[in-house]
Amino acid sequence: MRPQRRELFQHFDSQAAGPAAPESFGTLTAREKDIFLLAAKGLSNSEIASAEFLSEATVKTHISRVLGKLGLRDRVQLVVFAFEHRLVD
Repeated sequence: MRPQRRELFQHFDSQAAGPAAPESFGTLTAREKDIFLLAAKGLSNSEIASAEFLSEATVKTHISRVLGKLGLRDRVQLVVFAFEHRLVD
């Protein structure tokens, strides 16, 4: 693993407990939370669609709504948000 990545993951590992998820996370529907977690784990839209028996267009819609509700710009911010708030391993 490259040093920059190692440092990033060590930073997250060194935090005993991340900040609690903001209230905005609670506004996500159950389906949006499922899609959020799969996207945070690095799955593509097509992989999420296949796993959840959805069309890619539906997955894109869910991702867009999740980003909007959480005030995130893109999937990279989604992943960072998930790790910072200890929502994924």
